[in-house]
Amino acid sequence: MSDSLERLYQAVIAAKDLDPATSRTARLFERGPSKMAKKLAEEAIEVAIDAVNGKTDAVVRESADLLYNLTVLWASAGVKPEDVWREMERREDLLGIAEKLPKPVKSPKTAPTKPLPKAVAGPAVRRRIVALEGRSLRER
Repeated sequence: MSDSLERLYQAVIAAKDLDPATSRTARLFERGPSKMAKKLAEEAIEVAIDAVNGKTDAVVRESADLLYNLTVLWASAGVKPEDVWREMERREDLLGIAEKLPKPVKSPKTAPTKPLPKAVAGPAVRRRIVALEGRSLRER
């Protein structure tokens, strides 16, 4: 898989300076990172909705769009696929699997300004996963 993303990344780099009238990639680069981020978010939402609705073929198609837009945003930000793979390997070394690292628990706004001692604060707690089953999602 990493070879496919590397090829996609190289194609994005090659297309970024083409004519925006004929190249979607060049058009995204012309419009800037905020447009790239918006397109990435739209594709991620489409993948999630199609997955919840059990539309496997649509998940595949929208995932390809998502990876394309992610790669465009990486190129714009100066991130290379190998940078991401290195982070995945780092996480795997820490956790035994390449999952998302838990975020530290934010203290409520009314909490004291100085940090609590470790004995009081306790370990970081993972956020609860909320299932989307049973919700009605709009078709696009």
